[in-house]
Amino acid sequence: MYKFKIRCSAISQIMTDPKTKKAKEAGELSQTAKTYCETWLKEQLYKQRKEFSSKYTEKGNQTEDSSIDFLKDQGVLGAFDQKNEEYKSNDYIGGTCDVDTIKDIVDLKNSWDCFSFPLFQTSNKNKAYEWQLQGYMELWQRETSRLIYCLTNTPEELVDKEIYYATNEKELTKEEYEEIETKTRAKHNYSNLDPILRYKIFSIERDKSKAESIKARVAQCQTYINYLLNQIGY
Repeated sequence: MYKFKIRCSAISQIMTDPKTKKAKEAGELSQTAKTYCETWLKEQLYKQRKEFSSKYTEKGNQTEDSSIDFLKDQGVLGAFDQKNEEYKSNDYIGGTCDVDTIKDIVDLKNSWDCFSFPLFQTSNKNKAYEWQLQGYMELWQRETSRLIYCLTNTPEELVDKEIYYATNEKELTKEEYEEIETKTRAKHNYSNLDPILRYKIFSIERDKSKAESIKARVAQCQTYINYLLNQIGY
């Protein structure tokens, strides 16, 4: 028996509804949810993890610590708040939140640049992140959470890659190359900006009905996974 449990960061993938009204009314899984279940089962059967990486996720991973330090300096996080390393799980979800302040859960998102930073948004529009935080609040038994976007300097190695992609296989003079390099580095450096332009906070309250919906959907996914196993006679 392969016991299915959803990662908090992936909850939205199984919570999507089918595209057709008929499928939705019949209570069927969406194709997105089915695909996630199929990938999850392959990971279990072949004992491998499907890897995904992009420059956006790389920046997020590499700047998490600096974001926490920055938010401490701004008084958004307490002086003793630290990056959380504890993994928690129950019978249907599991995950590692970014920061547990004891009062609430904090999830950090590091924007790639100022154009992907939600400066003018007045409320969270990313439902995937809301599902993720609902999962964390359920695991840590917190009633409130904060989704915090940060605009941090892009790590040097990623900036070097951007310069390489912008100049590779181009016949440039030294001056032209240096101009591209200077502009690229300036584009990814936000140290001199007013801090108010570098972080955005969205509060998300715990919704216990959403936790129940996740639990029901996990059970539905388990049924589909059992069906897949029967299909291959395993």
